[in-house]
Amino acid sequence: MSSSNTPTPHIGAKYGEIAETVIMAGDPLRAKFMAEKYLDNPVCINEVRGMLGFTGTYKGKRVTMMGHGMGMPSIGLYTYELYNFYGVKTIIRVGSAGAYRKELNLGDIVIAEGACTDSNYGDQYELGGVFAPIGDFGLLCKAAQTCEAKGLKYMVGNVLSSDVFYRENPRTERWMAMGVLAVEMEVAALYFNAARSGNKALGILTISDHILTGEKTTSEQRQTTFTNMMEVALSLI
Repeated sequence: MSSSNTPTPHIGAKYGEIAETVIMAGDPLRAKFMAEKYLDNPVCINEVRGMLGFTGTYKGKRVTMMGHGMGMPSIGLYTYELYNFYGVKTIIRVGSAGAYRKELNLGDIVIAEGACTDSNYGDQYELGGVFAPIGDFGLLCKAAQTCEAKGLKYMVGNVLSSDVFYRENPRTERWMAMGVLAVEMEVAALYFNAARSGNKALGILTISDHILTGEKTTSEQRQTTFTNMMEVALSLI
């Protein structure tokens, strides 16, 4: 594929301008914050629809940081194109989540071993059964090791990727009874796309809200203070 080619209408980067490893955040301003804080010589490679993306180097390794928007349709589109049209091999989502476990506090990290979902995203594969979307084991192990080395409080397990933020009947207690750690809106679609394309993915989440206690962080805190999970993600490249 020519370096002058722009493979899709949704991402303005030319082929070759996006690294094989991409760290993604729902909020494009979080991606911008990460690029400015951690990357050497970051170059903006996407501004289409305001979904900012930057490519630079971290400790000599090339990496792209980009937004993916809210919900599975949005992350599903961007990660599909990155894996299938831009040659991306690894995508790490760094995002916020609502805690379902009393042991979790605001700011704690959840590493998504698997992602339950109430979405129909997986129906497109016509499997005739229920597929269990899981993260890459190698990335997961290294992320846990990094958390241990840094002394960060974290948990590894299942999360719920929900299609609905303001759900009429959330059935929270049913997911909690199944041991689900937290709820968010994107990891399952990321894991589906990684599995189908034969690539790697991992979701690393920071607890921004607590479903049981009602505690929550501000939008500014979510954008600029969740640096622990960002540094865990950077340890994987």
